[in-house]
Amino acid sequence: MSRDISKKPELLIPASSLEVLKTAVSFGADAVYIGGEMYGLRAKAKNFSMEEMKEGIEYAHLHGKKVYVTANITAHNRDLAGVRKYFSELGTIRPDALIISDPGVFTIAREVLPDMEIHISTQANNVNYLTYRFWGNLGAKRVVSARELSLEEIRELRDNIPEDLEIESFVHGAMCISHSGRCLLSNYMTGRDANLGACTHPCRWKYYVVEEKRPGEYMPVEENENGTYIFNSKDLCMITFLPEMVNAGIDSFKVEGRMKTALYVAVVTRVYREAIDDYYTSPKLYESKKEYYQKEISTCTHRQFSTGFYFGKPTEEGQLYEDNVYEKEAVYLGRVQDITENGLCQMEQKNKFFVGDTVEIMHPFAPIRSVTVKAMYNEEMEPVDSCPHARQILYVDFGEPLAVDDIIRK
Repeated sequence: MSRDISKKPELLIPASSLEVLKTAVSFGADAVYIGGEMYGLRAKAKNFSMEEMKEGIEYAHLHGKKVYVTANITAHNRDLAGVRKYFSELGTIRPDALIISDPGVFTIAREVLPDMEIHISTQANNVNYLTYRFWGNLGAKRVVSARELSLEEIRELRDNIPEDLEIESFVHGAMCISHSGRCLLSNYMTGRDANLGACTHPCRWKYYVVEEKRPGEYMPVEENENGTYIFNSKDLCMITFLPEMVNAGIDSFKVEGRMKTALYVAVVTRVYREAIDDYYTSPKLYESKKEYYQKEISTCTHRQFSTGFYFGKPTEEGQLYEDNVYEKEAVYLGRVQDITENGLCQMEQKNKFFVGDTVEIMHPFAPIRSVTVKAMYNEEMEPVDSCPHARQILYVDFGEPLAVDDIIRK
C-alpha cells in the first residue's frame, strides 16, 4: 500500500552523548537514537549510562520528541542473560523503541517488554517485502531498509506491505563497504568483532600487495603514489533528493553517525529539518534552495558525497581510492550551556579560539550569523585571551545576546 505522502517523514538523528541528544532535539530532530553501554554496535562511542539515558529520554519527551535505543548486536549464547537483564532495566526508563537485528534478542524483547515498540535494524539485511511482512507479523513496528536497495525497490516494498508497517531508510552519513554492516574484516584482522560493536574500520585503511617471497616490498594495488583505499566508500547525502525519498514511501529519514560531534549533529539536523519543512511548505521553495542545502551540509566533517544505491548500483565513482581524509570546513568551538545574569555565555571549550576572533553562531531556527569574541573569562572569572585547555569551562562575551543550545563554530 502507498504511504500517505502528505505526512512528513520523521527526521531521526544519532546521539553519542547527552549533550548531543539535547543538540539534536533543539535543532529539529523528531527522534534520536542512542546506544547504551552494552549490546549496541558502537562500542567506541561514548554511549549512555542508564542514568544518562533516563535524563535524555525525559528531556526528549518534555520537548515532544522520541528516543530509540539500539540493541542490534549479533548475540552469542554468552550475551543472552545480560540482554534479558538490560531490557528489564530499560523497561523502567521507557524509551520509545528498541532497534534490534538478532531474532534471539527480538524474542527476549517481546518476552520482557511486550508493549515496547521494536524496530528491525539494517543489520538484519532487510531487502524484500516478504522479510518486512515476516517481521511485521512477529510484532515489529518498523523495519530499516538495507542500504543496498534502490528507491525503485523501496517503492515496491511499500506497495507490498501493510500501511502501518513503517520503512526507515538512511539519508545521510558514512557508508559501510559491506553495505548493511554485516562485516567480518575487523574481526579477522584485529580480533574485534564489528557485529558485537567493536569495529576498527579496516575498510578505511590503505592497502598494498606484498609478494610472499619479497616481504617488505609493497606494490600498490593501483599505480598511484598514495597507495589505494580499495574499500573506502564515499559518504551518503540525499539532501537534494528528498522528494524522491518521500515518493518512495519512506516513513523515517535516518542519519548515520553515533560517534559524531554536537556540531555535526547540529548542522545535519538543521539542514535536513529546513529542507523537509521547505518541501512540505512548497516544492518550489525546496527546489530553489538546493544549492544552499548542499553548501551548508558540506560545512560539517564529511568524506566526498554520493547517493549510495538509491539510483542504481554504485560504480567505481562511489569509492575514494586516494585517501581516507575527511573534508572539514568548520571547527566546533562549543555549545552555550547557560547564560549568566550579566549576559555571559557559559560553554565548554571544544577547540581553541581567541578574543577578537570572528565566529559563527548557529541557532536552531534562525539564520547563521557572525559575531566577534569581545571577552573571555575562565572558571574563576579571570579574563583570558584564549582557551588552550580542552574541555575548560568558559564565560564568553560575544557582543550580542545568545541562547542556550546555540552552537559556536569557526
